[in-house]
Amino acid sequence: MRQTHLTLITLLLLTPSIASQAQTTTTIVDSPNRQEVSTNYTNFRAPLQQTPLLKLPVGSVQPKGWLRKNLELQRDGLNGQLGTVSAWLDKNNNQWLSNQGDHGWEEVPYWLRGYTSLAYILKDEAMIKEVEVWIKAVLNNQSTNGRLGPDGYDGSSPDLWAKMPMLWALQTYYEATGTSRILTAMNRHFKWELTIADDNFLKGLWQEKRGGDNLWSVLWLYNRNGDKSILPLIDKLHRATSDWTMQGNLPNFHGVNVAQGFREPATYYMYTGNKEMLDATYRAHNEMRNRFGQMPGGMYAADENARAGYYDPRNGAETCAIVEQMASDEILMGITGDIFWADHCENVAFNSLPAALMPDMRSLRYITSANMAISDEKNHAPSIDNALRGMLSMSPFSSRCCQHNHGMGWPYFAEHLVMATADNGLATMLYAANETTARVGDGVLLRMEEETHYPFDETITLTLHPEQNVAFPLYLRIPAWAEGATVCVNGEDQAIGAAAGRYACIQREWKEGDVVQIRFPMTVRTTVWQQNKACVSVDYGPLTLSLKIDEEYEPHDSRDPEFVQDDSHWQEGVDASLWPCFVLRAKSEWNYGLVVDEQNLPVNFSVQRKPYPENDLPFTLENVPLEFTAVGRQIPSWGFDATGMTDFLPTKYARRATETTPITLVPMGAARLRISAFPREKE
Repeated sequence: MRQTHLTLITLLLLTPSIASQAQTTTTIVDSPNRQEVSTNYTNFRAPLQQTPLLKLPVGSVQPKGWLRKNLELQRDGLNGQLGTVSAWLDKNNNQWLSNQGDHGWEEVPYWLRGYTSLAYILKDEAMIKEVEVWIKAVLNNQSTNGRLGPDGYDGSSPDLWAKMPMLWALQTYYEATGTSRILTAMNRHFKWELTIADDNFLKGLWQEKRGGDNLWSVLWLYNRNGDKSILPLIDKLHRATSDWTMQGNLPNFHGVNVAQGFREPATYYMYTGNKEMLDATYRAHNEMRNRFGQMPGGMYAADENARAGYYDPRNGAETCAIVEQMASDEILMGITGDIFWADHCENVAFNSLPAALMPDMRSLRYITSANMAISDEKNHAPSIDNALRGMLSMSPFSSRCCQHNHGMGWPYFAEHLVMATADNGLATMLYAANETTARVGDGVLLRMEEETHYPFDETITLTLHPEQNVAFPLYLRIPAWAEGATVCVNGEDQAIGAAAGRYACIQREWKEGDVVQIRFPMTVRTTVWQQNKACVSVDYGPLTLSLKIDEEYEPHDSRDPEFVQDDSHWQEGVDASLWPCFVLRAKSEWNYGLVVDEQNLPVNFSVQRKPYPENDLPFTLENVPLEFTAVGRQIPSWGFDATGMTDFLPTKYARRATETTPITLVPMGAARLRISAFPREKE
């Protein structure tokens, strides 16, 4: 017996991989454990439902690589400099700095919530100082009745809409600073909201449709102060908000309202526990896409208001809708733990958002579509549901809303790369290079480095640096498209089987220098959009592909009334030459169908990998590290409509070229002019 015991010890010493494997348990789960209560981060208090995922405080996740580069460009570009450019942010007589002001309505809070997140992620002292000017003014000017912000009205009803994004900015500021005045001010504001008569509460287009934003802030505050006297406001807000629980319909088809409003039932579920509310949010999401979202990129053909007959991929989404959809996806990730929302967030972030912005982040486009062969200043009504100029051009004054609101897209995405779990672990939810600092296990501080060029590469490496050995679960999101994904811990393969669309949960005692390697094999896939003339789109991993079009950028003076909207105004003394707008024109043929085989896969498809760009700007035609070859067939009759806008997809009866042509495809997010939904051509 003694000899057997010694032999076992010797075996374990000589084969450390066996000992290591015995200490590591990897299981496949649908969601992180929601039954536990975190001892490290703010939970959802009873009677609220506990969530499986908790957002880490702003600044805990420090992005690196292309994402950090984007944030730095945003700081130096329009969002970071907007306070010195936009007349709506002029501090003189601004209603958010003085109750007597006359401008700044939704523009200040729209801008400030993204700017505040950016400031604390980058730890930029000048930006933080600017944030404090606005936040302190909001707190100092709180009305004696508790109301935050200006005493505005939507018709005869108190205007709560503009206050909703300001509440989000206050929440980020509290996460960064712990300033208790934030909690006190928000509590007083919500008690004031309770005093508004129901028949005069949330009456008006924006606030009625977007009451879920206010509701989310009530949950946020209650989790931190436990004041049960504000809980009746949850029911009050739900009653007054538009009914997003409809069967087979939506209460409104304004693109931005949908991107925000559809999650309201899931937010209300957090209070009631009624799973029908969760189902309603999924149903509303799908309803919009079944009607108007038969196209790649995660968004829908709403322009400003989705309309019957205008659901072609040449119609698109406001930049506001894009970033609001991402924010909704991120919130729903936490509420549900469902990987569906993380997959969708990446779909929008990688394929729609980059193309809505100029690479230098100094201008943006109001409407971005899956198919757009022109990006100009013309009035394209009625092809677009807005009879204004500049809906498609890249401009620092694309519109008052998107100009100020676009800045939350990338910072909020960065904040949600890694989330805490209710069982004192961590979950990698969205993938990009970063360094996360968080408390895990019984309060041990952990630094986790994530190295990757994802979404342009298949591999992700996590290196863990705990202050001391600590046991906790590490959840790895496996995207639904990632069939055959693999996970290794310190070089040892983990048996994860068919894990696509689920989490690999690794439970072990983690020590300094432990390494987790993840590989998501990227393969070509296609989607046939039956309701849009059975057009086809091509995916490679999380990236949707577009025809590579030679883009010509034509600069214009953004003060020229031909290129600017009526509601956009400069501050006095701005050097407009630093802020040009651009018209983009195609300098190569773009009207191609995609030749596919019987399985609808592109014919003669191949991948060309190029070096990853040293400047960390992969979402450009010049630097994108992936290109693809395929075969197309030109459709000469497919051109521009009477308004000069890219025309509807051609029918199968439209005249085609007899010969096929080799074509080049690139990731959709790198193509500011693009054809991403192709007429389907047989060999």
